[in-house]
Amino acid sequence: QLQLVESGGGLVSPGGSLRLSCAASGGFTLNDYAIAWFRQAPGREREEISCISTGGGSTNYADSVKGRFTISRDNAKNTVYLQMNSLKPEDTAVYYCAAKKYYCSTNTYNYWGQGTQVTVSS
Repeated sequence: QLQLVESGGGLVSPGGSLRLSCAASGGFTLNDYAIAWFRQAPGREREEISCISTGGGSTNYADSVKGRFTISRDNAKNTVYLQMNSLKPEDTAVYYCAAKKYYCSTNTYNYWGQGTQVTVSS
């Protein structure tokens, strides 16, 4: 029933920035869900790159993006964001958001977005 709608992907030059958005639809709010961002590059395993707790008080990052990407949420807008700075060609992937009750430490995500393509190339 919960639907996640992603936006913000596109083509960017190395060193550039993008901000991805993940918004809830279907009459649900994200307040009770931990939200994570995943990515999958061609020929690569799906990688969890970040997660944020229900209230935004706790975040974590994969080593591959730590210091460059920032996850945040605005529960009033029912939206989670991923700010991506200092982008590298190896960041090229399809990026997905996913939701679960209630903690980032829980393994299974209940809902997934459709994915948005991020391409970093000169």
